[in-house]
Amino acid sequence: MAIYNIVTKEDKLLRKKSQVVPEITPNVIKLLDRMQETMYAANGVGLAAPQVGILKRVVVIDIGEDGPGALRLINPEILERSGWQNGPEGCLSCPGMYGDVKRSQYVKVKALNEQGEEIIIEAEDFLARALQHEIDHLEGILFIDTATNIEYEK
Repeated sequence: MAIYNIVTKEDKLLRKKSQVVPEITPNVIKLLDRMQETMYAANGVGLAAPQVGILKRVVVIDIGEDGPGALRLINPEILERSGWQNGPEGCLSCPGMYGDVKRSQYVKVKALNEQGEEIIIEAEDFLARALQHEIDHLEGILFIDTATNIEYEK
């Protein structure tokens, strides 16, 4: 399967709000498949549809060995959040840039899975950070908007 080109921070599309997915079609599943393949090819831990030029509320996340495996979420939204963590982040749409971002320590997220079933994910630490980062993309927010101590890879 082909991978997508990743849109970078200069593209105004990344600043737009994504549209709700009204129904799960074969094209939505194909989008999830290609996004997941693109994320892995780019050595990322998450990817939102706007990052591949598609303004749909779809994200894929895989934080690696310490996580639940690949998450493929449609129309995710944060229901609850608590606590605080401050930590480093990067973004596939901001290559070579890193900074510290203050985020909730815990989040409870509601989304649809590929079968159209509502799922609830409760996450802490790095998974909570990844969920918040990707859901921000759906709102047109980039990590660099709130990051401190931004550094550029040499």
